[in-house]
Amino acid sequence: MPETTVNNQHKDRLFKFIFGRHENREWTLSLYNAVNKSSYTDSDAIQITTIEDVLYLSMKNDLSFLLADTMSFYEHQSTFNPNMPMRMLIYAGMVYSKYVESHKEEVSLYSSSQQSFPTPKLICFYNGVADQPDSRILELKSAFREDSEPDIDVRVTMLNINNGRNEELLRSCRPLAEYSLFVSGVRNYEQKLHDMESAIRKAVDALPEDSMIREYLLANIAEVKEMCLTEYDEDAERKFLKNEGRKEGIAEGLEKGLKKGLSEGRRMEAERMGALMTKLKSLGRVDDAFRAASDTEYRESLYKEFKL
Repeated sequence: MPETTVNNQHKDRLFKFIFGRHENREWTLSLYNAVNKSSYTDSDAIQITTIEDVLYLSMKNDLSFLLADTMSFYEHQSTFNPNMPMRMLIYAGMVYSKYVESHKEEVSLYSSSQQSFPTPKLICFYNGVADQPDSRILELKSAFREDSEPDIDVRVTMLNINNGRNEELLRSCRPLAEYSLFVSGVRNYEQKLHDMESAIRKAVDALPEDSMIREYLLANIAEVKEMCLTEYDEDAERKFLKNEGRKEGIAEGLEKGLKKGLSEGRRMEAERMGALMTKLKSLGRVDDAFRAASDTEYRESLYKEFKL
């Protein structure tokens, strides 16, 4: 069995940065009320339970929190991911394990009486470019053979937060509506300008003057840039892998090519670029990282500088 690796390079994603921080619990509460059509008013009652210290492989837990008798798990995705139920199952197992440990004076898994636990609610917020309905249910049972009878099932509600979708939800939570507007703005400006840093600044400036998140983004603009670049790199890598798999599929047969994925040479190049981005970020050279992401010649010069 291969050794399990831990992702020690995990950085907060923008969704978590906005909705998952202790100081922003009023926004978290607004999001919870909008999703559940509730009217809680005490943001201090929220207990953030997001896992910070154990992040396996490249999986990144965005946000989980306890409010009243509900344990909410919220994820954001810019690419449709049918494997979200399995990811949520893993996240929930970790969170509930910690919950049991921290409440061992109150609950026991070995008790002869039925113990009571917070009800899990699993939500995935989607704002990718591929068309998706306002809402759809993703189920873990889809990952197993059709003729099997799995004893575990997980249901994840995926909510489309793109402009024009789930308008009632977005009206009910201004921070979510503004987050969606900002992400859409970054995407659109980047396509026009081919420069991520400029796209981010323009997307922030495009937010309304009375925006709830605008000043927060401006006050933390360096971190926002790094998070946007990280998510942009992840999305670009997914597209890179997908496109390369398709190219090889033409030569070797679509099904075989998709399974084979990247050639070794392409994999090495992807790893090389990842190493460069990590190095630049560690040195605080975010501007160079932005430029290297789209300028091939400049990227080659940096490879030489760092002997990659």
